[in-house]
Amino acid sequence: MSDEFELDTDDLKRRMDGAMANLRTEFASLRTGRASASMLEPVMVDAYGAMTPINQVGTVNVPEPRMVTINVWDKGLVGKVEKAIRESGLGINPQLNGTIIMLPIPELNEERRRELTKVAGQYAEHARVSIRNVRRDGMDQIKKAKTDGMSEDDQKFWEAEVQELTDKMIKHVDEALETKQAEIMQV
Repeated sequence: MSDEFELDTDDLKRRMDGAMANLRTEFASLRTGRASASMLEPVMVDAYGAMTPINQVGTVNVPEPRMVTINVWDKGLVGKVEKAIRESGLGINPQLNGTIIMLPIPELNEERRRELTKVAGQYAEHARVSIRNVRRDGMDQIKKAKTDGMSEDDQKFWEAEVQELTDKMIKHVDEALETKQAEIMQV
């Protein structure tokens, strides 16, 4: 029976990659002083009786490094989109031009940059915790196989595999965090 144990490292890697993908998405929503369509992803608009993402009520474009425009398809929703952006806490003051809403992105001050680096750190810590939870699941599978008769050498081999994968993914998280923090602090 002990020779039959094969840990699904691909599954563990896939789950750890999912944590990294989630981290990248969270990092993309952090405002760095540069315009990005992804910064509007968390903003929802009350359209047609349902909360709807902005990209489903208009076209979001980034014509300049410090400007985001939203071309709202339905004239009746322009006011609701503007209100949703004002109330979103993004710190952006929308300007109306017919059905086009322009969002000039202001420069970040030093205090706001420091706050954003802390938020980025929190996002990275959540990713690390997710990766460690996947490692724990893998180690639990190995322990169960050990009680089912796996040899100690096999146990050590699989634990080393899981730990190596975990260390590599944590290193990726740390590198992504360093890059994002440098991007945020760049004036």
